[in-house]
Amino acid sequence: MRILVVEDEAKVARALQEGLEREEYQVVVARTGEEGFYLVSAEEFDLVILDLMLPGRDGLEVLSTLRKRGLVTRILILTARDAIEDRVQGLDRGADDYLVKPFAFPELLARIRALLRRGRTEQVARLKLADLEMDLVTRKARRGGKDVEFTLREFELLEYLLRHKDEVVSREMLAREVWNETSGATPLHNVIDVHIARLRRKIDDRSNHKLIHTIRGVGYVLREEQ
Repeated sequence: MRILVVEDEAKVARALQEGLEREEYQVVVARTGEEGFYLVSAEEFDLVILDLMLPGRDGLEVLSTLRKRGLVTRILILTARDAIEDRVQGLDRGADDYLVKPFAFPELLARIRALLRRGRTEQVARLKLADLEMDLVTRKARRGGKDVEFTLREFELLEYLLRHKDEVVSREMLAREVWNETSGATPLHNVIDVHIARLRRKIDDRSNHKLIHTIRGVGYVLREEQ
């Protein structure tokens, strides 16, 4: 497994490289955002560990640009910024996880393992159910042959539902896997319901065959009507 570490602090970068190589990961280190962006664009990695406060091109700019270009590689933000606003901004820009410095190395390893497991099971370029199609590379979707525009969060939510089509998913699962909310301290049920309603308007309202179904008291399921 190849991991790119984009970190400008030499001591932190060296510790990460040595620690990850002891776990038998192949590690490449970039010291600037520009160098990290170039390496991700030119080579293949299984995971990117990205600092936010980088010289020149900062981490958020790198992250946002990579996602807009269709990069699906898992990205873990590692930063000293611990404000909720920073965490939200990073996740909304497309990060898969967010870890604040200082951190315990075993926790970092656990998060890496979790992200790599997700990556191995999700290496598909297209998802499809009935006449609904999603292209994960171009990040475009079509229903009945017509393009459908989604916000980043709507796209991620629909992607998760498609990956788990015919499976009932709870709001807690969606909060954890789509919103990366693991603490449970801030219930997101209303937020999730609003996003589900928006998805319904965009993919179901103009079709005679509904795909999004509510399982009362449990959650939602994406499936063809029987």
